[in-house]
Amino acid sequence: MCRSIQPLHNYEPPSSADEVRAAALQYVRKVSGMTRPARVNQAAFDRAVEAVSAATQKLLEALVATTPPRDRAVERQRARTRWERSQGPREAAPVAG
Repeated sequence: MCRSIQPLHNYEPPSSADEVRAAALQYVRKVSGMTRPARVNQAAFDRAVEAVSAATQKLLEALVATTPPRDRAVERQRARTRWERSQGPREAAPVAG
């Protein structure tokens, strides 16, 4: 579940509120152990997402970058290249005949 949480600090353009909320949602899902809470737990779940989102936003605003900002498109391409390399060459499927 948490594999989809992406680093949010030191990017150009800065992380959006939607990205911060998406990371908060993934975190709360992981901690609670549920992707969709029961109706009785929905309010607590939503409050937790908002609290984590607010804390994350405060953290991002307070952090001081010591390196130049990273470009999201370049980082995505690097990640894709690493993933493709980790998958290794694929053998062709045998031809049915």
